[in-house]
Amino acid sequence: MLNGYSQELNTLINEAVGNNPELQKFDTQYQIASEKVNEVNTVPNTEFGVGYFVSEPETRTGAQKFKVSAKQMLPWFGNITARENYTGAMADAKYEDYVIAKRKLMASVSQSYYELYTNQAKQKVLSENISLLKTYETMALTSVEVGKASAVSVLRLQMRQNDLQQLKEVLTQQYLTEQTKLNKLLNRDKNTRIEVVQDLEIPSSDFDETLGQLELHPELIKYDKLFHSVEQSELLNQKESSPMIGFGLDYINVEKRPDMDFTDNGKDIIMPMVSVSIPIFNKKYKSQTRQNELQQQEIVFQKQERYNTLETTLDKAINDRTSARISFNTQTKNLKQAKDAESILIKSYETGIINFNDVLDIQELQLKFQMNQIEAVRAYYIQSTIINYLIQ
Repeated sequence: MLNGYSQELNTLINEAVGNNPELQKFDTQYQIASEKVNEVNTVPNTEFGVGYFVSEPETRTGAQKFKVSAKQMLPWFGNITARENYTGAMADAKYEDYVIAKRKLMASVSQSYYELYTNQAKQKVLSENISLLKTYETMALTSVEVGKASAVSVLRLQMRQNDLQQLKEVLTQQYLTEQTKLNKLLNRDKNTRIEVVQDLEIPSSDFDETLGQLELHPELIKYDKLFHSVEQSELLNQKESSPMIGFGLDYINVEKRPDMDFTDNGKDIIMPMVSVSIPIFNKKYKSQTRQNELQQQEIVFQKQERYNTLETTLDKAINDRTSARISFNTQTKNLKQAKDAESILIKSYETGIINFNDVLDIQELQLKFQMNQIEAVRAYYIQSTIINYLIQ
């Protein structure tokens, strides 16, 4: 993991994985899909029938009174196993939805965390600049007293402080909004305080990113599992196009013939039966085979399309992260030069000559460079989060 991932962030991610309702939803869906394997491990219902002869047929051994029958149809050999395999394959594909949702949740928590860090860092910089402006204001007041500066300089410094204070207050409200967002990802009270890392540094080197890792992304693995489920669907289709065999038994109650004495008088009738269900008109199964072939082609195209999108996203994230590093280094150089200029102005004040307009200009440049630095750090870690989602 990146150095920017503090123990606090890891703790938040683990809490989100355990509590997030959306993730729990996907886990429940997977459990339902897995349970369906037990549902299909059955045979058709046993049929029972009872009939009473209103007009009793007469036979040599007596009149038939009522009839009881039982019948059980059995699928062809391997049919139930094929159903289990198909349902299991669908459950495996559904599991990838859970894995994808988990990765997205981890990315969302990380990005929200870095947004909080960015907001906090900007507030800190604004506070420092407000304090700096107060120092300049004191210097300007002293200069006004000795006639070396005008009151306008003091007012400009005060107005600048007001602007920065406004920015800080706006950031405070934005922080509360982002804190609510992160707390809701963790499924806890929105006002729970979140502690973020105080300082983030861009690492001296980046991890290697390879397309081979991208090929193992769950969004792509899901398509492989869907393809496999269609294969199992076709095997099931072939089994269902096979005959079904049935076994049954009929029992007919026969009443004795009165005033007659002979062998088998009133003997009940028991008739075992065997039946076969043959799908003679099997156009349905041929159509299903064709549909499965087309569905496999569709899945192949969908996977390639998604791979292209993920590869583009990964390439952009890598390049944007590199750009963030370049920007950070440039802003660091600019900030050093701005501080050098500030030092020159302070020395000028000691000699009695200072232009407070220049002071304000330098202060604005310093603030700009500091904010750009923070944005560069934010961009670096946000892009790293995207990269982690894609290849880790």
